[in-house]
Amino acid sequence: MDTKLTIKLNNDVIYRAKKYARDRKTSLSRMIESYLDSVTGKEDDDIEITPLVRSLSGVIRLPEDYDYRNDRTDHLISKYA
Repeated sequence: MDTKLTIKLNNDVIYRAKKYARDRKTSLSRMIESYLDSVTGKEDDDIEITPLVRSLSGVIRLPEDYDYRNDRTDHLISKYA
């Protein structure tokens, strides 16, 4: 059963949200309902970890101070240099 809900939002947010919903061919109500359902829905703690994923867990050991962004930056520089 659907129930009407009245909320107050900033005009700019409403404008952008309506445009976002229109561009995706959905309603603002449907979009808000979907969001609220996703953040309040039952969490599934019974996620099964497959044997493959379990076997890969812990394969790589990285230093505590490892920053992947530095490696990514170096990779992109060498790729596009």
